[in-house]
Amino acid sequence: MKLVCSLRTTVASAALLAMAPTLSGCARSGSPGTFSAVETSSAPLFEQSVDKITLDLEARMKTGVPVPVPVDAGGGYTHEQHKQNAKTIYEAGMLYELTSDERYRELATSILRDYSALYPELGLHPQRKEQTPGKLFWQSLNEAVWLVYAIQGYEAIRADLDTGTRAEIESGVIRPMADFLSEGQPQTFDRIHNHGTWAAAAVGMTGYVLEEDTWVNQALLGLDQSGDAGFLRQLDELFSPDGYYAEGPYYQRYALMPFVLFAQAIQENDPERDIFGYRDGVLLKAVYATVQQSYAGRFFPINDAIREKGLNTVELKYALAIVYDLTGDSSLLDVVSMQDGVVPTHEGEALARDLSLGLTTPFPFKSSLLRDGSNGDQGALAILRAGDARGVAVVFKPTSQGLGHGHFDRLGFLYYDDGHEVVADYGAARFLNVEPKNGGRYLPENETWAKQTIAHNTLVVDQESQFGGDWETGQNYAPHVIAYETVNGIQLTAAELDTAYEGVSLQRLLALVPQPDGGQYIVDIVRARSDTQHTYDLPVHFKGQLIETGFKLDHATSQLTPFGTANGYQHLWQKAVSQPLTTLSDLSWLIEDQFYTLSFAASTPTTAFLTELGANDPNNNLRREQALVLRSEADSIDFFSVYERHGRYDNDEEVAVFPGSSVGNIYQTSDNGVSVYMVTTKTGDNIVFAFAEDTSAELKHVIDIDGISVEWTGPVYAYIQSST
Repeated sequence: MKLVCSLRTTVASAALLAMAPTLSGCARSGSPGTFSAVETSSAPLFEQSVDKITLDLEARMKTGVPVPVPVDAGGGYTHEQHKQNAKTIYEAGMLYELTSDERYRELATSILRDYSALYPELGLHPQRKEQTPGKLFWQSLNEAVWLVYAIQGYEAIRADLDTGTRAEIESGVIRPMADFLSEGQPQTFDRIHNHGTWAAAAVGMTGYVLEEDTWVNQALLGLDQSGDAGFLRQLDELFSPDGYYAEGPYYQRYALMPFVLFAQAIQENDPERDIFGYRDGVLLKAVYATVQQSYAGRFFPINDAIREKGLNTVELKYALAIVYDLTGDSSLLDVVSMQDGVVPTHEGEALARDLSLGLTTPFPFKSSLLRDGSNGDQGALAILRAGDARGVAVVFKPTSQGLGHGHFDRLGFLYYDDGHEVVADYGAARFLNVEPKNGGRYLPENETWAKQTIAHNTLVVDQESQFGGDWETGQNYAPHVIAYETVNGIQLTAAELDTAYEGVSLQRLLALVPQPDGGQYIVDIVRARSDTQHTYDLPVHFKGQLIETGFKLDHATSQLTPFGTANGYQHLWQKAVSQPLTTLSDLSWLIEDQFYTLSFAASTPTTAFLTELGANDPNNNLRREQALVLRSEADSIDFFSVYERHGRYDNDEEVAVFPGSSVGNIYQTSDNGVSVYMVTTKTGDNIVFAFAEDTSAELKHVIDIDGISVEWTGPVYAYIQSST
């Protein structure tokens, strides 16, 4: 059995955390040093990739390739060297297959023989992760990625090795590692999680190369081959019918690689499975969903996410190349044009060729509802967009917990505009592979801050995190999406959750409302209903420079104190506080050349706090970020907010235009079991939202709004009443 050419091509460059591109090639032909598979005139980006790989590998051949005894955790010398070595094995195999230059075969063989001598002597890694230790690496995830690389390079040279060398390499490192990742770590191999996916892909691909049917079947169906675990079960449970991945876009990007690569091996060796058609083409949907979960080239940083990750990751480069090969969808070329190159595979070559031919069509970044859960019934991620790819985008998160990488931020929201984050998510507290920062692992502050509810833009009850900060409890409950629609030209979405806090029902509605000048109002209605009094905090983690507030603040000028003692509050400095606010209030800030204003009010008196992250952070692990926190004491409460962009700031011309908010007033009334929220603009327009207390989809409502009878069915309704 063989691994397909396109699968072999970029697993190395993709899987080992965005290393340099790797070489492709399907058949060895021509004389040494010639690249018969490269069509340089039609695909210059492809040629550039091959040239870079060749130069990099030649440099490594000159300096030598050490195979050190494992010592360091993530980011340390031995960790990075072993990652690099897997990449070298792979690239050497690919160059050999493409050029017939025996130096590359000898290089890959030499490194693999060194590992065949080292690996049998290794116990568990000295810096091992308690739950999932590796031998070469501190966690077995990296071990699985290493094998995915190495088995590709080994397959490329295996046919031209003598029997003794094959036996030495396979018995010394390939087979023992596959055994370790499967039977040796059943708790990881059978886990429905990205670690399990990588392990299954590594063992399954190795099974195809060594013609070990048992490994292939275990990879597909779990160790006991019952189907209760394994690759197919992971496809069933980790993706929704819309291609949303349970752990969020950051891990969706990472998990795409083993899913797509192993799928190609399955398609080549077991085509009758029609793996790319499995679950109505869920793998193809997953690639599109990954792209949709991005803005200005970066993924939405929800859950445990490294904020810098985006469309330029090698994982997505490879996935796009494969999907383009399968579909011919020219809009994918638009996404590729946002990257800094193409993968050096035949699929990548086709991308480069078609890009150069000008076949690109715009990728449809659009409003989307990505259902969560294997059956699509565990909430959803809602994305509202207006304008082009750099236009307004609002992300609403009534999703499931997201397993152990999930954050306690149900009903949270993000706001993007003009290519920038306006209201943002912290993401993960981690310096990936920076060894001095906890060995590159997640920092303690990931638990004490980044996952906590106060670190997000969602309602906090009694200064506690949702579900008591227990993700396993949170995994049992999902919000209910009660609306996702366009009503009278207003895009809106709404959801509810009554399990995050005992005795408290939470609801939120978010909407994009078009302005006459082409801009958008972002309307945010947050409601909590309870029979007992609580402290309600609504944080707004805004980017940019604070310009002014429409209310007086008392600032801490001589001493800062933490905003609280636990659940993330201990990491916030309280910098300023207002007196209780009872009328319309606002806050404005500047992001590069644009001003933004938040106008807000609440149904009960509300105190505004300005905070800054960094308290109780002796190791300087946290970024210094700001937030507005609105606090109220009540049994039930409604927060009503409107965001807008306005004016401009021209540094070159030294011109500032700051007209302030166009919102004249916002207020709330109620009628016949329906709360009515109205925004009155300074031009006299009224923007009206009706939000029923009973959110049944089939319930009919008839209410009177300023003498106008309004009738509709369902929990929400909206319209614009123009002054003209």
